Amino acid sequence: MLFNRDLSWLGFNFRVLQEAADKKVPLFERIKFLSIFSSNLDEFFRVRYPAVFALSKLNEKTQMQAVTGYNEDIPEKMQSEINRQLNIFGSILTNDLIPELRNSGIVFYYGQPIRGEHINEIREIFLSQVLSFIQPIFLDGNISNKFIPENNYLYFIVSLKEEDATTNSVAVINIPSNKLPRFFVLSPIDNQEYIIFIDDIIRENLECIFPGQNIQGVYSIKFNRDAELKLEDEYSSNLMHKIEKQLRKREYGAPSRFLYEQSMPRNVQLFIASTFNLQFEEMFAGGRYHHLSDLASFPSFNKKLKFEKWKPLKLAEVNDCGDIFTILNTKDILLHLPYHSYNPVLSFFNQAAVDTSVKEIYITLYRVAADSHIVNALISAAKNGKKVVAFVELKARFDEANNIKWSRIMREAGIKIIYGIPHIKVHSKIAVIKKAAGSNTLTYAILSTGNFNEVTAQFYTDHLLMTTDPNIIKELLVLFKYLQKDHKVPGKGKAKFDKLLVSQFNMNEKFEKLIDEEIQKANLGEEALIRIKVNNLEEPHMINLLYKASQQGVKVNMIVRGICCLMPGIPGISDNITVRRLVDRYLEHTRLFIFGAGDNPELIMGSADWMIRNLHHRIEVCVPIKNLDCKKELVDYFEIQWSDTDKAVVLSPNLEQHRVNEGDGQRVNAQYSIYKYLQNRV
Repeated sequence: MLFNRDLSWLGFNFRVLQEAADKKVPLFERIKFLSIFSSNLDEFFRVRYPAVFALSKLNEKTQMQAVTGYNEDIPEKMQSEINRQLNIFGSILTNDLIPELRNSGIVFYYGQPIRGEHINEIREIFLSQVLSFIQPIFLDGNISNKFIPENNYLYFIVSLKEEDATTNSVAVINIPSNKLPRFFVLSPIDNQEYIIFIDDIIRENLECIFPGQNIQGVYSIKFNRDAELKLEDEYSSNLMHKIEKQLRKREYGAPSRFLYEQSMPRNVQLFIASTFNLQFEEMFAGGRYHHLSDLASFPSFNKKLKFEKWKPLKLAEVNDCGDIFTILNTKDILLHLPYHSYNPVLSFFNQAAVDTSVKEIYITLYRVAADSHIVNALISAAKNGKKVVAFVELKARFDEANNIKWSRIMREAGIKIIYGIPHIKVHSKIAVIKKAAGSNTLTYAILSTGNFNEVTAQFYTDHLLMTTDPNIIKELLVLFKYLQKDHKVPGKGKAKFDKLLVSQFNMNEKFEKLIDEEIQKANLGEEALIRIKVNNLEEPHMINLLYKASQQGVKVNMIVRGICCLMPGIPGISDNITVRRLVDRYLEHTRLFIFGAGDNPELIMGSADWMIRNLHHRIEVCVPIKNLDCKKELVDYFEIQWSDTDKAVVLSPNLEQHRVNEGDGQRVNAQYSIYKYLQNRV
């Protein structure tokens, strides 16, 4: 019994939208949540929407081979839910946020008339800054004209008529928000700041682009294009090929979503559909403004309308810029990001780059920062004569170009670059450093739930373990050897792992064993408890094992940020399973697996979600935590999040979201509570 993954994901995005509506959230943070919602929806249309509708074209028998709770009603339910959410989005922005901006001294021109005092200023901005980027193109209704709108770029469709013409002509104008700011600040009036879209600057000056022509109508549009689909991540080989065949039936360049201004006349819609070979299910009516993920760059004028920043905490032992390796020789370091400072991680690589006793560095890179300090440290290390081996995953969706750029720079610096394994992504976040100490070799490792990325470390919650445990490091080096020399899916006789859980090798079996052990406890009348925190829960076998555990009396508490195909609380099936979702100022990204009650449970952290792609089509690494202090911190961390009554919602059997209601006392905010908890431990 599985809930559809795409409807579940839309539920998560709706939870993001709820933060934009929450009046307890500072005003500019609410605007940011609208931006996140919009960006998420764009990615959904690029990554998921095309495959779902290709699947809908197949016969019912083939549809049922899918593993994500698919049925013939799903496409219609998706469209209905998306439209519902977009209507709520528009209401929040126009009825709540724009009036609150005005009350805070900021006037946001959002489709309303522009004050006369700003007309000349807008004309000057257009002529001096914008016009040089405008490229009008007349459309003749023939897709062979070679004009292909780019993904997520903004355009105007302009309907024109010359004085003696019997028919209208249609032109398309690019809105150069990729070259210029989306928002321009105009001169203040009566102590009020004014902000205008670049879209409206162009609208107000169209006669400069089409002199002597009558402008009949102006309509904003946007295209989302398919991302490269990795259908093998979800579907069987046979079903995957059938979906790919459906997708190939469309002409090259066809978008996955055509978003058009709702006021666009039907005849213009049909003309555009014909010109770009659009299908009905790809056309969505929208508002006057598209691509509102740009709200992330909305001017704030330094007004105090954001979250109060929490200063990253520094661990006492690394407070004085001490040698990170000397510290690690005495104890493990466990960081909880972004509550903790990321500096120990940067020190790990920066010191390795210049330490003459460091001889070798190994690392996997999935998503790195655009100006990565870590990669620059690796380059310095290679130039200093150290052996540096970096596995770079070129299939990291939407980060392909950045990863290719860095891999070329690293290779030129002398770093040995290993590229992706065919049909498998390397999603693990691991690094090992070897350091000479006389005739001995000291080794140090990092295992993280998140990427080696100092930018996302500021707003993604992750756990990161720095250790000298010889058993863990031995197995990490085995994995790096495998990545360098053997690109086949492992089977019997391949590399062995005992301490680490590594997908493709032993991860699934270890998780199965741990679940079964809790079932055995329940059968013996002992307290049996499973606590799991993941981003996404979709893998059918693991879900069925959790159903089995629930039916045997095991209590299962889960925090699932995004996709959840498990249906909790169904009598006789999942009575003992509770699923909560937490959305707040930081993006929840940690993965924790805790098996057993009491003071010393089995505790595992790592990079793997419980999805088909993670457990079957990726190299993921999870590490058991044995250090009792580290284990206590992680158990406490989970329990603090479980106690949230401020930002948490509980999922019903049909995946509806309900606020957690635990008494009438003071609301508990988990992220703030974790910060205070860790602050007291520093």
